Amino acid sequence: MNQMFDILTSRELFLLIMASVTYVVLFIVAVQNSRRKILLLQERLNKVHAMKEEQLANSNQNIEQNLQRIAQLESIIQKLGNENSMLRLELEEQKARLDYANTIAMIENEKREQAETVIFGSDVYLRMKSLLAQGRSMNDHDFVELNQVVNSVYTNFTERLYSLCKLSNHEFRVCLLVKVRVQPKDIATLTAHSKEGIATTRSRLYQKVFGKKGSSKEWDDFVLSL
Repeated sequence: MNQMFDILTSRELFLLIMASVTYVVLFIVAVQNSRRKILLLQERLNKVHAMKEEQLANSNQNIEQNLQRIAQLESIIQKLGNENSMLRLELEEQKARLDYANTIAMIENEKREQAETVIFGSDVYLRMKSLLAQGRSMNDHDFVELNQVVNSVYTNFTERLYSLCKLSNHEFRVCLLVKVRVQPKDIATLTAHSKEGIATTRSRLYQKVFGKKGSSKEWDDFVLSL
């Protein structure tokens, strides 16, 4: 009887040790996964922040501030004349950088201003309107063509989206249509999905990128800002 009790005790001890080891391993895996998710989210948010910084750099307000700073630098450079040549060269460098930044910003802004004309006048957009009138969806070739048109206007739009998170084919197509200002009910038709499904996709994408719940409109506003 004592021998049987000893065997049962050993068995129970073995099971207890195995359960403890399993728990520790699962805990370590959970912690590592949590850290990985936090790092991934931080990386995404850093990219979003960088994109917003770029938008700010291209804003009319920033361009105006740069012009004011350029005027100030020109005034200082003129006063310096040939004196203190090292300082003058540094100021000339600052002025050149501001000039360059403004040139790039103005070009990007001009491209965006012409976006509606380019996109809304494109063959694929006109074909898209025709499909909507017939209640039909777009095919693979249509989306490839739309992607090309969008990226010709909004530089690296596709690359920026995919740098933020992994997108399914459907999710990317929804983003493309949002970018060209197609209404949700029409996105549903063009992708052969329900309107509710399209709303879910957009809000899910917001949570995937920002790590918190957001509305489908908040995602649309973000896509339009890219």
